[in-house]
Amino acid sequence: MRSRRCAGFLVTLAVVLLATGCRGTSSSGAPAGSARSTASPARSGYGARFLAVDECSSFGTAGFTEVPCTSERAAARVIARYDGTAADGPPCPATTDFVLHIGAQRTGGGEDGGGTIARGYACMRGLEPPHPGDPGGGGGPRTIVGDCVYGSGHGQVRETACDGSGKRKPQYRVVRAVTSRDACPTATDLYVQLGGEHPVGCARRV
Repeated sequence: MRSRRCAGFLVTLAVVLLATGCRGTSSSGAPAGSARSTASPARSGYGARFLAVDECSSFGTAGFTEVPCTSERAAARVIARYDGTAADGPPCPATTDFVLHIGAQRTGGGEDGGGTIARGYACMRGLEPPHPGDPGGGGGPRTIVGDCVYGSGHGQVRETACDGSGKRKPQYRVVRAVTSRDACPTATDLYVQLGGEHPVGCARRV
């Protein structure tokens, strides 16, 4: 389960109480369920670019590798891919399950003819449910409309599954994303900073 402090942009990114007590700061993120994961290059690439959009990765004990999406080892598909760091780049799509951070490295196979893989990150979605990035799923790198949170103390909240299947029961559900707090419904109980074009989440007690 990931802790959130405020800007729910990328995996371990936070969620903070705004009007009822918190301000947001952003931080870099990592896949839900593990603090930070780095993808390792497959020895024989399956495309011109390592882990390009629509390519698949496996879950291994030592890291993640690119595999054909038809492989029995395939576990997740790339739904967006960006160069640079996740903290400085575009946010992943809303229903991303986790983020793979890809370190710059040289390879024998070659990417773009240069034999290197640029530093970047891949936004991943599992091939099979459950999907923690779905609304109410209790995980994923972003907080979105439909997600639930509970107070974890010190003015912070953590995301949890809305169906109550997580270790902690939900206390609030994000019902709307708006540009500013004054655009939230009057019945809003909690303001959650989301980041993006609509950075304020209006949450109601459940």
